[in-house]
Amino acid sequence: MSNISGVIKSIRDIFRKDPGLSGDAQRIEQLGWMIFLKLFDDKDKERELRDTTYKSPIPSELQWRNWAENDEGITGDELIQFINNKLFPQLKELQVTADNRLGVIIRNIFDGTNNYMKSGTTFRQAINKLNEIDFNSSKEHHIFNAIYEDILQGLATKKDTGEFYTPRAVTQFIVDMINPQLGEKIGDPACGTGGFLVCAIEHLRKQVNNIDERKTLQETITGTELKPLPFMLGVINLITHDIEVPQIVNTDALSRELTSIKQKDKVDIIIANPPFGGVVGDGMETNFPLNYRTKESADLFLILFIQLLKDGGRAGIVLPDGSLTGDGVKQRVRQKLLEDCNVHTIVRLPQSVFAPYATVNTNLIFFEKGKPTKEIWYYEHTLPEGAKAYSKTKPIRIEEFEPLKQWWQNRIESEVSWKVSIDTIKERGYDLDIKNPNKKVEEVVYDRVSLISQLEKSFEKSISLLNELKLVGK
Repeated sequence: MSNISGVIKSIRDIFRKDPGLSGDAQRIEQLGWMIFLKLFDDKDKERELRDTTYKSPIPSELQWRNWAENDEGITGDELIQFINNKLFPQLKELQVTADNRLGVIIRNIFDGTNNYMKSGTTFRQAINKLNEIDFNSSKEHHIFNAIYEDILQGLATKKDTGEFYTPRAVTQFIVDMINPQLGEKIGDPACGTGGFLVCAIEHLRKQVNNIDERKTLQETITGTELKPLPFMLGVINLITHDIEVPQIVNTDALSRELTSIKQKDKVDIIIANPPFGGVVGDGMETNFPLNYRTKESADLFLILFIQLLKDGGRAGIVLPDGSLTGDGVKQRVRQKLLEDCNVHTIVRLPQSVFAPYATVNTNLIFFEKGKPTKEIWYYEHTLPEGAKAYSKTKPIRIEEFEPLKQWWQNRIESEVSWKVSIDTIKERGYDLDIKNPNKKVEEVVYDRVSLISQLEKSFEKSISLLNELKLVGK
């Protein structure tokens, strides 16, 4: 068995020698589509063994096995020409029927992806390296997932791509608290690279005991992602977690009229970290009723979530402080949320949870649709003892949520938890940005003598500085 992490590292080193590739995002996109084709072909081989009538949506000459698998295969200019003039144009224009979901996914991926490599020789080296991985070996699949997570985190630290990544501990905690059950339809309308969906799959997998149940799991995980790179990475992420036909749609979830969402489109569970601070695409807000129209993406997503949930459906989402407060549309959005749903818990997170790429304060909001809110429990998640902030090297960890999980079942007011009635919230104009009233403030007691001596020292220092400046001025 190859050392997968070593293989991926070697490929990235080979990439550095190619004049066409610049920057991590391009390297990840390049690695992404190569992994996708290899992974897809490995899975195709498995399918062909299980089902002799199965036919791959990828035309034979474009299948990985037929141009990449043989280490002595095409290389140099011939390889680059094949990629640029055959592989990409044909996969972008793949002729498939609308119900061929795999075919549609392949077309979407290649429609939004590029080949950046210019040297066929370095390309062949990278391909041969990738051939050391067998995606059908379960051991490899497990290790690959860890490396994949690593690639995603690497992407996350880039300012422009950070939005794709929610810290694993946060997705894990939300899924643990929502506790999805097999058969419930799960949606993430802003699924990025699929972090929440993969967490849900791992949670549900423990409930799967037979082929029918496995089929149920396959069919109940759904997502939407607009941007090409996270969409591709999300598809790969789901396939490596044994979802044969990922139900991720490559579109903007805000692009359909709210009223067109019917009962059959609704889901039991929404787990999501909607994009915030962003401005929505042109005209997207016109899909929403007049009194909720805004350019702030997080607020429109919140209205969408309420609409997408079945009655009794539940949601665990990440929202910035900015969505908890503010007048006008923001206030009306919150009022609708509190009237249509029971917002039972708001977890306030420390500022640095999404560091280094986002510094806004965020909250985890848990609600159930179909009953109005009567009271909200708040819980303030604090940094670990002695830590000043989370960072890339010291991210938030799932273990830190243990006290919160204990409290969840048996809620009492404490230094970090408090309860607010709907009447108080209405009086505040539906403002949900409620600070912890029970926080103990450290009182610093100075005695007069030490204060006077500190001041004297400070004056002495100032006078000597002044004297020095006077000398310099002469």
